[in-house]
Amino acid sequence: MPDEIVIHIIDDDEAVRESLAFLFDTAGIKTSIYESPLPFLAALPVKTPTCVITDIRMPEMTGVDLLRRLRDLGEALPVIVITGHGDVSLAVEAMKLGAVDFIEKPFDSEALLASVRTAMRQRASGDEMDAARAAAKARLATLSARERQVLDGLVSGNPNKTIAYDLGISPRTVEVYRANLMTKMQAASLSDLVRMALLAGGLPA
Repeated sequence: MPDEIVIHIIDDDEAVRESLAFLFDTAGIKTSIYESPLPFLAALPVKTPTCVITDIRMPEMTGVDLLRRLRDLGEALPVIVITGHGDVSLAVEAMKLGAVDFIEKPFDSEALLASVRTAMRQRASGDEMDAARAAAKARLATLSARERQVLDGLVSGNPNKTIAYDLGISPRTVEVYRANLMTKMQAASLSDLVRMALLAGGLPA
């Protein structure tokens, strides 16, 4: 990553802000921290290469609301959202609004650093994006009808038990389908899966 990059950390939890700032300071990356999205928005536009890391649930303005505001302002900044357990449906909504990734708490430091590196490379050339879209569509096409139903349930934020109930199958069977579709889609995580489904135009309405 370029030396001049600044990571903007937005979270109402002081302990999380300090933990993230320490992580990036240790990695030699500058940070700027905010208790809510409002002071961050007031500081726009930013002039240095930037990645934003924001919590999804905050009292004054949610991470989803922040993404909507950035879109309205025409600010195409790479944004990673941090979610708590059970916030997958919100994370999917965030990705539909342009977030490049979501990381679930408790987050793994290396996974978060890798996500930032990916985010800073997001402005890939048109050819690279076209190739990634074509690959995602090709993988999506390999899924069986049942695997696609399980995929729709997962990217809608539903747990295995809910998907099983909706499809009239056992949770264990859902786990098997889930493992199969993760392999077919070559997804390392749920956020990978959502990103590819979004890129391929395969998210449920």
